[in-house]
Formats: sequence, structure tokens, C-alpha cells
Amino acid sequence: MIGWPNAPAVVITGASSGIGRATALAFAARKARVVLVGREATALEVVVRACQERGAEAVACPADLTDHAAVERIRDTAIAAYGRIDIWVSCAAVLLVGRFEDLPPDAFRRVVETNFLGCVNGSRVALSQFRTQGDRGILINTSSLLGMMGEPLASPYVATKFAVRGFTACLRQEFEHVPGIHICLVMPWAVDTPIYNKLGNVFGRRARSILPVIAAERVAQTIVSLSERPRREVIVGASAYMVSVALKLAPMLVERIVARAAPALQFEGDHESPTTGNLFAPTGPYSVAGGWKRYWTDRASRFFRPDLREIIKKYRRHLN
Repeated sequence: MIGWPNAPAVVITGASSGIGRATALAFAARKARVVLVGREATALEVVVRACQERGAEAVACPADLTDHAAVERIRDTAIAAYGRIDIWVSCAAVLLVGRFEDLPPDAFRRVVETNFLGCVNGSRVALSQFRTQGDRGILINTSSLLGMMGEPLASPYVATKFAVRGFTACLRQEFEHVPGIHICLVMPWAVDTPIYNKLGNVFGRRARSILPVIAAERVAQTIVSLSERPRREVIVGASAYMVSVALKLAPMLVERIVARAAPALQFEGDHESPTTGNLFAPTGPYSVAGGWKRYWTDRASRFFRPDLREIIKKYRRHLN
């Protein structure tokens, strides 16, 4: 990995589920030494054991990224365990959906604090550590295609992903003269993770992922590839590439299409009582996937394949 003399020491935030968990397992498969960060200690220990089963060294560091002192303790944990931090990956994020005028201010603020200021806190600590170890290290922040375009009913999440992208671009400019420090950004399409299973929701209808949805492991492999060959920004997913091109060619048209199509894709018809989800306290599930690829596959198969009972009835009528 980019000439590291030994197995690199990697800090991964949001490691208890989703992209963060998939990334931890991907680095563990390459025998990296990982520090796993999340709010729920028990969930992190499960991932620690999974990494160790792959032959990697792993330690857990429960922390809330909105607390800068807690993020400093992540550095302390990494230095105590491995003596350095070679790669810092920011994956932690929460999601709140609903009309902006209905969103509670404290819930909106919590999304900003977790998704953006959590990334800022992590970047500050990571870059400080890179400076102390000879101006050497890789910072990988996770944004989204929604860091390039809006989506109705997800304003706090979209705002943070724009902010992460702009913030990371600023860091690249400031460290342009430091060749040993690389600052990268990952922008995936909709990913099959549990974020949709535990989001905050005040819209009144049950939320789901949009489609098509890509596997978290695909994003994780992209992140690992950035540790081997750092690049400034990487879009993940064919749909993301197509939309990014369309945004350059016809931004107003894309905005109108998304305004009309996104709510139908993002929500089911079932009623959902207001919930803060995992905004203020960690909740499961803590898996890599949220089951959304299977969800959309099942619905597609029912749409395109006639009901078997109807086929049997037609066959019987034909025989008679």
C-alpha cells in the first residue's frame, strides 16, 4: 500500500455498520492494523473479532465524533496500539428525512454535527498526526453523489455532503505543497447499508433506499484502492457517473427530474410515525448491508414476472 514499510495503521470511523464496517473488513483482509470507531462498544467488538479472524490486528475505540476531545482519544488509542496513523477513513454518517419546514432544529443540527463536524474533527486530528510523523499519511473522507446535487426531503444530509466535499477540496489546496500527505474524497451512489433502517424520519411515510443500489463492499474496495493509489475524488457506481455527467450538461433538467422522482423512490406508501432514529443514540442493525438490494430485486421480480397462480389458472383454462 503506497510503499508502507509495514502493515499500515488505519483509523476507520463509522466502523460498526455499513460502509465503515465493510471498509474495516476489506483492510483486515489485507492485514492492515485497524482502529475501529463508532458509538456502540458492543457492535465494535463484533467487528474487531471479524477483523482478527481475517488475520489482522484490530482495536475498538468507542467515540462520538461530535466531541473533539473524544476524537483526540482516537489518536491516543491508535498511537498506543500501533505507534502511528497511516490512513484515516471518515465514514460515519446519520440521515434525517422530511420537509425542511417540519424538521426539528435539534435534529437538523445533529446531522450537521455528526456528518460534517465529525469529519472536520477527524480530519484535524489525522492531519495533525500526519505532520508529527514526517508529513506522511492519507486522509479519505466520504461524501456522496448528493455532494453534487440536491434531493428533496433530505436537506440536512445533502447539505453535509456538499460541505464535506468543499471542505476536503480546501484541505487538498492547503496541503498541495506537502507531497507525502494525500487527501481523497469518495462519492458513492446510493449504497445498501442500514442507514435507511435507522434514520430520523418526520415525513410520515416509511423510507427506503433509492435504486439502483450498490453494495457497501464496492465502496470499501474503492477506499482501499485509494490507500494504494491516492486520487483527489472518486465517484462510485455507474449511475453516479451518468448523473454527474448529466449535471454538467443539463443541471436544471436533472434538478427537476430529481425533485419529482426522488420522493417516489425514497418512500413507501406505508405510514411511519415520527422518529429520531439513531441521531442522538446508537441503534442497530449493525450489519454491512441493509437488505435494500434484495428489497428492490424482489419488487422487480414481482413486477416483471406474472404471478405463478395466474399462470396455472390460465393453463387449466386452456386444457379445458
